[in-house]
Amino acid sequence: MTLRRTLFVCLSLGLLILGWLNWRDVSSRGQLRKASVPVVIKQPVHFTNRTFDPASPPPDMPPLNPGENAECGSDFVSNADLSGQTRQTDATHGTVTVTGIKVELQLNITIWVPADVTQRVVDHEEGHRQISEYYYRTADKLGEQIAENYMGKEVEIAGSDLNAESTKALQQMAAEITQEYNRELNPEPTQLLYDTITDHSRNGVDAQAAVEHALKNASIEAAAPSSSEPPASR
Repeated sequence: MTLRRTLFVCLSLGLLILGWLNWRDVSSRGQLRKASVPVVIKQPVHFTNRTFDPASPPPDMPPLNPGENAECGSDFVSNADLSGQTRQTDATHGTVTVTGIKVELQLNITIWVPADVTQRVVDHEEGHRQISEYYYRTADKLGEQIAENYMGKEVEIAGSDLNAESTKALQQMAAEITQEYNRELNPEPTQLLYDTITDHSRNGVDAQAAVEHALKNASIEAAAPSSSEPPASR
């Protein structure tokens, strides 16, 4: 076999091996993306109803806004945990691929009312609770939709400690999932519209009817309250 033919055969074999390795890498990542799905755990709503003495409110109670005598606090919690696979390209560079995502969701609601509060105010705060729980019903679908966009995602990393950089990249993406969840869930426009309709329970409008109207029309009617309006009750 001539030298030229030998070189040609070696080059061809090298290209075939390189192409196979590249195909295997792409195929492996494609299978990884298809095989793995985000795990979203939606905990039951945790609700607490508390009474307080307006003259001596408990230290763990959030402060009331001027003009308020009751409050409904809704805390939407999202915690994302990502796992990944790191592929090192040289001593200080690599790529981390997201291989697993777990998102845990929680809604904590606390209604604070004074002992002598009227039923109208109680009904109003229950309306805020209903709105929060309405948005939470499909929170797992939203969390899954957001997390799916990160499954199989690749991020370039660089540094002297690639394991630390990989962990940092995964934590950053987890924070992004949480931020996007909070931004897209956003029941605030509906809560504001509800307060506008009821004038914070002061105008006698039926709370249940106001809840239904706010849920149907928040996207087109909700607007920032004017400076003359009292702060929203939560």
